[in-house]
Amino acid sequence: MGIDLELLQAIGPMLFRGLKVTMEIAVIGILFGFVLGSLCGYALQSRNKIAKGIANIYVWIMRGTPIVVQALYVYFVVPEIIGLIKGERIVLDPTLAGILVITLNAGAFISQLVRGALDSVDIGQKEAGASLGLSPMQIMIHIIIPPAFRSIIPSLFNQFIISVKDTALLSMISVNEITRQTQNYVMRTYKTIPGYTVCAIFYLVLLSVLMIVQKMVEKRIANK
Repeated sequence: MGIDLELLQAIGPMLFRGLKVTMEIAVIGILFGFVLGSLCGYALQSRNKIAKGIANIYVWIMRGTPIVVQALYVYFVVPEIIGLIKGERIVLDPTLAGILVITLNAGAFISQLVRGALDSVDIGQKEAGASLGLSPMQIMIHIIIPPAFRSIIPSLFNQFIISVKDTALLSMISVNEITRQTQNYVMRTYKTIPGYTVCAIFYLVLLSVLMIVQKMVEKRIANK
């Protein structure tokens, strides 16, 4: 029942295969989530009522439902709906579904960061840009976005860490990330206690490293 070298040799490769899938989903998901969240955040502080309304509904849905439910809906319900429309059976790849879920979920939270960052830029800077003859788009690109982006980098990194943890819930839709690989090992060997203990330690080390990197990034930004 203990953790020995034989167990580590057996479960280790499985965990690292899961780590590859976990990081792939988290990195791609946070990148697309940032794009989606930036567009949504801009819409939330814009004067366009339609864009603002759509963005608010999207954020409301994503923040008001558990990510497990979102994963089940994306993996099972969405293909079913598309299949009924197209008249054929649609099967969604679990990893692709996982990326989509992380993208949508992270995008909703990032949109709030972006909106807050855009609103926090001193209005005097905007007025100064206008007095220099810059267009609204030039003001946004050259004056508003740079300081706004710098201010949300620590929060973006924190959202990335959250997304890495959230990938564990994707085991519900058969994504072969770290938790799913551990489940496969436990089901095959019945070594429940050592299997999940190693999994917990693996996550603890992984997330501790990411948190250390986050502190380094925050310190570097603060120094600048």
